[in-house]
Amino acid sequence: MTITTPLQGIKVLDMSRVLAGPWAGQMLADLGADVIKVERPGKGDDTRAWGPPYMPAAAGYAVADATEAAYFQSANRGKRSLCVDIATPKGQDLIKRLVAQADVLIENFKVGSLAKYGLDFECLNTLNPRLVYCSITGFGQTGPYKDRAGYDFMIQAMGGLMSVTGSEDGEPMKVGVALADIMTGLYASNAIQGALIHQLRTGQGQHIDLALLDVQVASLANQAMNYLATGQNPKRLGNAHPNIVPYQTFATADGHLILAVGNDKQFERFCKVAGAQQLVFDPRFQTNALRVANRTLLIPKLMQLLKQQATDWWLTDLNAVGVPCGPICTLNEVFNNPQIQAREMKIDLDHEQLGKVPSVANPIKLSATPLQYTQAPPMLGQHTQVVLQDWLAMTEAEYTALLSAQVIA
Repeated sequence: MTITTPLQGIKVLDMSRVLAGPWAGQMLADLGADVIKVERPGKGDDTRAWGPPYMPAAAGYAVADATEAAYFQSANRGKRSLCVDIATPKGQDLIKRLVAQADVLIENFKVGSLAKYGLDFECLNTLNPRLVYCSITGFGQTGPYKDRAGYDFMIQAMGGLMSVTGSEDGEPMKVGVALADIMTGLYASNAIQGALIHQLRTGQGQHIDLALLDVQVASLANQAMNYLATGQNPKRLGNAHPNIVPYQTFATADGHLILAVGNDKQFERFCKVAGAQQLVFDPRFQTNALRVANRTLLIPKLMQLLKQQATDWWLTDLNAVGVPCGPICTLNEVFNNPQIQAREMKIDLDHEQLGKVPSVANPIKLSATPLQYTQAPPMLGQHTQVVLQDWLAMTEAEYTALLSAQVIA
């Protein structure tokens, strides 16, 4: 068999909703897995209704623009949609039959809630010992908070991210995207692929327990270690960096830019461009450690310097000498950036009703097995029949009977 994608032949049941689980499923789909999105008949994933905005309809499908939310489109590329009512015994039996064929199952139900359907890890592991079963919850399968619901906003708060985000004299601020969910999805896809390697080596599946709160704490990176090293809570610094100076936003003569000086040589080159070489020899600013200690003295001087020239002047001259800097872009500017266009970060996918729909590409570039985008996010239940035929060789008569009984849709 010719291998064309990294996860070719891997079968995934994605029973998750909203963002963290679907993000993991989309990653696996981008890598070539056959990802089946299992959804509730009639409603499907909650994010199908999280609009406006909705995707624009193609000619002849004026109704469709009120049913395909942009939010849903962001996390479900490359999947096939299967509608099953898991609250019914026949629906549970159908999921178990699919599990027998699956390599991976992703779910984000409340702790213990799938056990009443016989769809928890213990039950399904008996049915398919090779199954990699990934559970994503707010707080994990253990601990005093395990039964609580967890949402990205509250996790950013409880996990410490908001305590270090925002201006020093302002209120704590969340990040502008659901970063805890996104990071959990990325951790999940990594964990699943690690478990799949173990499965291929040993034939043994396992249960992956991922908590949004755990991921948020782990993602604090240097800020977490700053606390553990000192016992002191990091402060909000706006756009400044706790460990590097100068590394923040500066106003220019006509706008703003970010300056990201990562070492002493870069600081020296910045000062030369700025015509302020005296700062290089100032004993208060000669090393990064000194610049961090004396940031309140240095930053006002740099603010005065940066205001003397326009943004483009700084970007041209600083980039010419290798000083990291950049503009602050709107999304319109992002997607019109020649670098983003050269990297093909915007793609168009075929959608049955909407025609060509835009999508943000996966940033992974593989030389031997490049990612292949098979389809746009599915409509609700779009692939129910074909999935049951592909995975279970289901007959037309059995499919019709399940459809009549409202087990599937």
